[in-house]
Amino acid sequence: MEPESGIPTPRSTSPLSWVNLSKNLILAYQSFGVVYGDLSTSPLYVYASTLQKHQNEEAIFGAFSLIFWTLTLIPLLKYVFIVLSADDNGEGGTFALYSLLCRHAKFSLLPNQQAADEELSAYKYGPSSQAAASSPLKRFLEKHKRLRTALLLVVLFGACMVVGDGVLTPAISVLSSVSGLQVTEEKLTNGEVLLIACVILVGLFALQHCGTHKVAFIFAPVVIIWLVSIFSIGLYNTLHWNPKIVRAFSPHYIIKFFSENGKDGWISLGGILLSITGTEAMFADLGHFTALSIRLAFAFVIYPCLVVQYMGQAAFLSKNPKSIPKSFYDSIPDPVFWPIFVIATLAAIVGSQAVITATFSIIKQCHALGCFPRVKVVHTSKHIYGQIYIPEINWILMVLTLAITIGFRDTTIIGNAYGLACMTVMFITTFLMALVTIFVWQKSVLLAAAFLFFFWFIEGVYLSSAFIKVPQGGWVPLVLSFIFMIIMYVWHYGTRKKYTFDLHNKVSLKWLLGLGPSLGIVRVPGIGLIYSELATGVPAIFSHFVTNLPAFHNVLVFVCVKSVPVPYVSPEERFLIGRICPRPYRMYRCIVRYGYKDIQRDNGDFENQLIQSIAEFIQMEAVEPQFSSSESSSFDGRMAVISTRTLESSSSLIVSEQEDVGVSNSIQSGKSLTLQSLRSIYDEENPQIRRRHVRFDLPPNSMMDPAVREELMDLIRAKEAGVAYILGHSYVKARRSSSILKKLVIDTGYSFLRKNCRGPAVALNIPHISLIEVGMIYYV
Repeated sequence: MEPESGIPTPRSTSPLSWVNLSKNLILAYQSFGVVYGDLSTSPLYVYASTLQKHQNEEAIFGAFSLIFWTLTLIPLLKYVFIVLSADDNGEGGTFALYSLLCRHAKFSLLPNQQAADEELSAYKYGPSSQAAASSPLKRFLEKHKRLRTALLLVVLFGACMVVGDGVLTPAISVLSSVSGLQVTEEKLTNGEVLLIACVILVGLFALQHCGTHKVAFIFAPVVIIWLVSIFSIGLYNTLHWNPKIVRAFSPHYIIKFFSENGKDGWISLGGILLSITGTEAMFADLGHFTALSIRLAFAFVIYPCLVVQYMGQAAFLSKNPKSIPKSFYDSIPDPVFWPIFVIATLAAIVGSQAVITATFSIIKQCHALGCFPRVKVVHTSKHIYGQIYIPEINWILMVLTLAITIGFRDTTIIGNAYGLACMTVMFITTFLMALVTIFVWQKSVLLAAAFLFFFWFIEGVYLSSAFIKVPQGGWVPLVLSFIFMIIMYVWHYGTRKKYTFDLHNKVSLKWLLGLGPSLGIVRVPGIGLIYSELATGVPAIFSHFVTNLPAFHNVLVFVCVKSVPVPYVSPEERFLIGRICPRPYRMYRCIVRYGYKDIQRDNGDFENQLIQSIAEFIQMEAVEPQFSSSESSSFDGRMAVISTRTLESSSSLIVSEQEDVGVSNSIQSGKSLTLQSLRSIYDEENPQIRRRHVRFDLPPNSMMDPAVREELMDLIRAKEAGVAYILGHSYVKARRSSSILKKLVIDTGYSFLRKNCRGPAVALNIPHISLIEVGMIYYV
């Protein structure tokens, strides 16, 4: 697990030492609770969903043979041996594969990308991309924007299916485990079982705000006790009921199964694929563990326990075919029924918890790609980096899960929907893995094609079987995915159009230079932080502000907060600082970079880090000739990476802290009394947001260039006068000449999402008291 302060580093590739092995064994133990809850609870419902028509011994042997070979080929061969190797700085999942592809080939559709982003240490992870530069396939894909858009849509469709998993997993897992109460002497009615399942589900979602770390310490033991239980019961049933079941390891029984059952056998594959649901979690949750730990846990514990359990159930059913609808609970020996029932319910909750957490993570990554509206992201753990909670998504998932549980009331119908969602994600992962094999690993196209067609053939057969069941519940993930896809694409389209408008309406630097250092207006004490999505140039809101107001701040900083296609950006590389216009203008640019799994937290120190970074840049510029080789190059010129870690030891400024007591010290006595009283009221109402007040001074008697000293003094005086945050409050509208569809998307869809998501000021942690919003209409 990663500590809060540290950014996860690329996984160690050191030889297998005892220390390394012990660390991986501890991680393997922890992974049981997070990764395998869903996969290990599949025996609750697989046989009931598979054997609906043919219930003789041959069909049961064939079903077990299919389950065994499916578990062997997809989770073991595909995921454990191949897919887990395709990590992105230790991160896994659909977005990690997409991120790798975007870096090794120009597939990215993220705006405001710069050459400086390619210098990030995390960007260079994986083989060098130089050798593959001449690939005709790569050039073809980079040339056609529609193909890159199609790739993004495929990735988003996979993400939507994961969200569908987040709805369906809790429904099927909890309902299946609770249905065990109908096997006991006091047979409960369907309504009573449904009520108990709904109560558990509401409790599960209501506790999400606590974060998984609060209960995570019991997750691994629960799953381990569950695995030991199902292994023991499987072994007992095999020996007690029908030891001949071991013959079904032979694929001969699969051929026999299809030859005897024909089309019904093919349709029943929709039930077989439920045995591998939750497999994608092995790859998606890779970030908190290591590939070796997940491989050890699956190969030596999960795989044998599941195989023995399915074998034991098949042995029991071969002698008791009437028990198929409640196969798992009927196969439990009476003395241990209640302990197993309790642990099954707990394991179902653990499995559901892991999928819900993964859903939050996927939504966060979609937002980082500019494909999901701004939502509140709460970081729930001080020790586990990346454990998040999204309140809006949590309650939407709860309502949808309850609607499906109450609406269907049948695990077989929910299983039809669930199987389709899981297999679609695996199908997409196979496709992305083939592209990674070519563009990232630089293997031959033939090898990638062999991988693609081998696994697509297997998964395609299962997927075709799942699609047959679209009328019997399979439509649910398709409808959910369609709704989420519309939301994602409308947001992405609107955001892109708005960015393009900003790009085409940038303020001319010639115009700024023509105005002179005063910009033709009064420059008042203070720092103005102007937020924009532009990584180069001056945004249109600036000219809008300048032409409508007679005064502006002495020091201007254009701030761009952007995402880059890497999982994490280390604090040393987060800030890019540069200058706009010559020195007398006192105009700077700051680009703050975050990875798709980074969490933007407000620690109240952004202003101070920014001032120190700019001071560091001013001194660096004076010392290093490449930043100031000619006057023209510095108009909107080179940018420097300023490390926030080394700022503490930097000698540019002397930093002294003061306690904020009563009225904030950052408001000088020369400022209006109204503003002072407003600030004091704000501080009383928001004590937790009270920022530490830091004073900056120049070191005495330093051998510093007079021009540099003067510029640093201006910066310090401006900071003491106060900081204002200037943000564009944009209204995006379609042009009158636009098509009806575009007007519908922009004026209705995008406008609705913007009004109902979090405001940019809240998302950027801007203090409300210091915010100035500039209204502006965008006709796109």
